Amino acid sequence: MHLRTARVALAALAAVLLAGSLGWAGPAAADDYKFLGKLGGNKYDAKSTANPYGPHGSPYSPNSINNPYGRYGSKYSSQGVRNPYTTGGPKIVAPNGKFLGRLNSNRYDPNSVANPYGRYGSKYSPNSINNPYGRYGSKYSPTSPNNPYATNPPVLLGK
Repeated sequence: MHLRTARVALAALAAVLLAGSLGWAGPAAADDYKFLGKLGGNKYDAKSTANPYGPHGSPYSPNSINNPYGRYGSKYSSQGVRNPYTTGGPKIVAPNGKFLGRLNSNRYDPNSVANPYGRYGSKYSPNSINNPYGRYGSKYSPTSPNNPYATNPPVLLGK
C-alpha cells in the first residue's frame, strides 16, 4: 500500500512540475502582483520610481508610490508606503528574486524597511536596503536603490 501511495504522490508531483514548466501557474495565479517600478535613484530610467516623468515615478500616476492620493502612495491606504500602521505595502524584490522586505512606514512591522530592528530595516542586516555596506544598500552597488546610477535595482510589486 505504501508503494502505491508513493507512486501516486510522485505522479502528482511530476504533473505539477510539468504544468509549471509549461507556464500554467494554477490557483496561485490569482495572487499575482503588479509591477510598480524599479526602486532606485536613477531618475533617467523610464521604469524608475525616481523618474518624475515616468509612469512609476510621477506624482500623478495612479499606481505610483509618489502619488500621495493613490493606492500605493497614500497614508490612508492599506497598501500605501506612507501609512505608519499598515503591514502591507509593496514588496521589494531583488533582481535575483530575493524578498527584501516591504516598503511602508510602519516601524513595528517585522517585514518593513522602516523597522530599524527588523531583518529588512536594520542597517546591519545583509538583506537590508538600509545597510550602507551591503549588496542592496551600498551607494556603489548596481543592485542597490541607493545608487543613483544603478543598472539593476530591486523592483516594487504591489497587490
